[in-house]
Amino acid sequence: CTRFPPEPNGYLHIGSAYAIHTNYSIARKLNGTFHLRFDDTNPLKEDIKYVHSIIEDMKWLGYDPGNHIYFGSDYSEQLYNAAVQLIKRGKAYVCELTPDEVREYRGTLTETGRESPFRNRPVEENLKLFESMKLGEFPTGSKTVRAKIDMSSPNINLRDPVIYRIIHAEHYRTGNDWPIYPMYDFAHPIQDAIEGITYSLCSIEFKGHRPLYEWVLNELEIPEPPRQREFGRLNLTGVVTSKRFLRALVEGGYVEGWDDPRLPTLQGLRRRGFTPKSIQSFIEVIGGIRTESTVDISLLDHCLR
Repeated sequence: CTRFPPEPNGYLHIGSAYAIHTNYSIARKLNGTFHLRFDDTNPLKEDIKYVHSIIEDMKWLGYDPGNHIYFGSDYSEQLYNAAVQLIKRGKAYVCELTPDEVREYRGTLTETGRESPFRNRPVEENLKLFESMKLGEFPTGSKTVRAKIDMSSPNINLRDPVIYRIIHAEHYRTGNDWPIYPMYDFAHPIQDAIEGITYSLCSIEFKGHRPLYEWVLNELEIPEPPRQREFGRLNLTGVVTSKRFLRALVEGGYVEGWDDPRLPTLQGLRRRGFTPKSIQSFIEVIGGIRTESTVDISLLDHCLR
């Protein structure tokens, strides 16, 4: 059982198609199931219009998730309870350092981090503060919940990462029910476990996050936990495939919209005349890659011809 977990804050692009194909084709080849799960735990950037566009683009491309469409926000209660469980076991704490202070305390690749002055709060105090966070009693960004792991770890991702933060904003699905939201690295393994995902296949930049993925599952004592494995990230010569930069082009008015034919979004490629088969053929010709690779854009044109 595999999954594709897009954040609904933009449109799918050619790099997304590679990730979808990798997960979908492996599940299909091994008679498994494929899930589409929206990573919608940041209400500041997400919108229902992106949910609709992602589903539409995936079906157009030929990767229909069928009834297996899920939303991370549906697991809010389970994620909250998981954080409570970690706090009770002394594996998480409420921290009041500012974001800048958290970065400063974390250290660098050559210097170990420093422990937060709030790291050794009593469990009962942490539980009370976390409940107050849930009730919306603190302003945005004033407190976080951090996992208690190892501030001297050579892997910076394990230096007491933030797993919950306060955001007072209306969510497109849950409204104002929750003023706290989990970080992706915390929510991701728990959501995978809830859905029965066997392999979490993700791009190579998440390789350093795998120890945290495994730490969360281990500390929560998840039976038969899912496993994270990485594949290479696809780049094209002369093409911007970062959703953050594509969004800046759209919102800045530099292009007509997400379907501008100059963009590598699936809707842009579709408007340019690319067919689902040509894009599938392009991905199949590239094959499986394990490192970050750059492919010449002319290969995509060749597959269309």
